[in-house]
Amino acid sequence: MPFNPLHHPGARPFLTRREMLRQTSTGFGWLALSALMADKAYAGLPQVVGDGPLASKDPDFAPKVKNVIFCYMSGGVSHIDSFDPKPRLAKEAGEPMPFETERTMQNQVGNILPSPWEFTHYGQSGIPVSALFPHIGGIADELTVIRSMTAPFMEHAQANFYFHCGMPFTGFPSMGAWITYGLGTENQNLPGFVVLGTGGMPVGGVQVFGNGFLPAIHQGSLIYPEKAEPLHNVRPSESDQAQLARLSAIDDLDRSFLDRASNEPGVEAAIDNYEIAYRMQTAVPELTDLSDETEATRKLYGLDSSNASTAAYGKQCLVARRLVERGVRFVELTMIGNEGIGLLPNPWDQHTKLEEGHGANALTVDQPVAGLVKDLKARGLLDETLVIFSGEFGRTPFAQSTVGRDHNPYGFSLWLAGGGLKKGYIYGQTDEYGYRVVENAHTVRDLHATVLHLLGLDYTNLTYRFGGRDFRLTDVDGHPIRGILA
Repeated sequence: MPFNPLHHPGARPFLTRREMLRQTSTGFGWLALSALMADKAYAGLPQVVGDGPLASKDPDFAPKVKNVIFCYMSGGVSHIDSFDPKPRLAKEAGEPMPFETERTMQNQVGNILPSPWEFTHYGQSGIPVSALFPHIGGIADELTVIRSMTAPFMEHAQANFYFHCGMPFTGFPSMGAWITYGLGTENQNLPGFVVLGTGGMPVGGVQVFGNGFLPAIHQGSLIYPEKAEPLHNVRPSESDQAQLARLSAIDDLDRSFLDRASNEPGVEAAIDNYEIAYRMQTAVPELTDLSDETEATRKLYGLDSSNASTAAYGKQCLVARRLVERGVRFVELTMIGNEGIGLLPNPWDQHTKLEEGHGANALTVDQPVAGLVKDLKARGLLDETLVIFSGEFGRTPFAQSTVGRDHNPYGFSLWLAGGGLKKGYIYGQTDEYGYRVVENAHTVRDLHATVLHLLGLDYTNLTYRFGGRDFRLTDVDGHPIRGILA
């Protein structure tokens, strides 16, 4: 489906793919493939296709950032054990909660459980970070910590869909899909929205990264940096000449069908997917080949770590940097589960074994994520990139099964880093127990509006008509968090 100026009022009309197909003898796909075959050195470099649905589009106003890297900590990181210290929990350890609490996921309200990790104030900003994240503590002056997030759902699948799509169920576009729909991407040889996989998918599966009712070209594309074949069938089994002949024939058939059914978006989506699939054959292997990275860079991300999970997540983070360098608009990193600790789809879900589970998970991500922020800054990319670090909700200040914590959607923390933000800054507050937000409460839809705003998109005008109404990522109640903007 071509970009529709009616969905984005500030955009300029251009020659559509359908019109181009009708005006050329062999179709856009053949021309694109022929050009790339003539010079494969261009694969992996930023290229702009004038009429493609992923072509780079002008924002509504001057953006603060161009790309987003989303480190999703599925399962729910405990905020009171990471970025929101609560000394009162230690003073009242083992006592019952002094006030009535809401029903929890497991409905097991135990006694007060203090954090087993000490907090240290880092940097000139003095942001407190627990001993779980010493490397992230080292970049405290780059962080914008929000301690006042809320989620209306306490179950993983609903919360995952809500965090990604602004709705608690399947069928709606993910944040990455909305962003590529609004802005396109700056590299036509790679998907505009990439999901880097290593461990399990969040509860809800791949539809968490789906396009919903948006054209299929906007769905997240899964790439596995750790695998010899990072994308299934990315390495061709036949010669370029054979591929060209096959794709040219398919293109002729598609073009013929378009002449008879000019309003069929599925055909154009198929053409789009064939085109980008061909180009990815060169771009993806080059992307995941880290042989040109220095030893210092590899160590920065923890690729030399004796912990296999740290090294694997470090490779995700390094590939994420390489993706935004190449103009990919939105990158999401999946969390790596540790065998025997939590479940693969939601590794941070420690209803039991809090110390063991959170300890292993933090060891996995701490050095790589900090390395990513440091590397982006050193390369001059941090000011044009937004890094998000969050789970779908927080955890309770009281115990479950004596050594775990239940889900807490009533108040939790996340942090951001990158352009357009107040750096070394804490925003919002939970109560003395870390149970409920008491200052500057916000929902995930507000976070979505903030991300769109930083990208230069008017969150109220980024809409798509479906089922008789205009939908948007932020729905009707999401608004930018102005208090964190620089």
